[in-house]
Amino acid sequence: MDTWIIEIMEKFGYVGILFLITIENVFPPIPSEVILTFGGFMTTSSDLTIMGVVWFATLGSVIGAVILYGVGFLVNPSRIEKTVDRWGYLLRLKKEDIQRAEIWFQKHGSKTVFFCRFIPLIRSLISIPAGMARMPFIPFFLLTALGTLIWNMVLVSIGAAVGESWTKIVEIMDVYSYIVYIGLAILLIIVIGIFLKKKRI
Repeated sequence: MDTWIIEIMEKFGYVGILFLITIENVFPPIPSEVILTFGGFMTTSSDLTIMGVVWFATLGSVIGAVILYGVGFLVNPSRIEKTVDRWGYLLRLKKEDIQRAEIWFQKHGSKTVFFCRFIPLIRSLISIPAGMARMPFIPFFLLTALGTLIWNMVLVSIGAAVGESWTKIVEIMDVYSYIVYIGLAILLIIVIGIFLKKKRI
């Protein structure tokens, strides 16, 4: 996968970065770490600049996030509640559980959207529940843009600083991603355990 990403970036420059980051946000398995750190390296061996790479990468991230926000916004909450009413017993879910989740996101959504931009995989997918919870678009847009800008600035700058050793940064980010995935899996197991325990009580 890394090879064709690099080829697109070398051939199309900023437009390639914009395209790849947009796709990465909609299809999270595409590694943004490769795009950003290699983009940083390209600033040392081409006409690309750090701010140019950061700007187009941020624009691509925001476009992708808005697309997923729109997907979530199009989901009808009442339809989800009806589905849970009908089939939720299989997972011991009730309509009230969905409503509580929506209330929680409405209360803590701003912090969640911002900080999740620094978490692999989740940074893209968080846009969907934001749309489903009808989070106001302007705060969503601004928090997404700010979190993304910080993340992109850090990785692009590191890529530029290490130059040809940019692949080592990708390896470090891979380790970071694995740790996050393991942590999320453990957290999910704990949450499910607590949820099932409360249901039994």
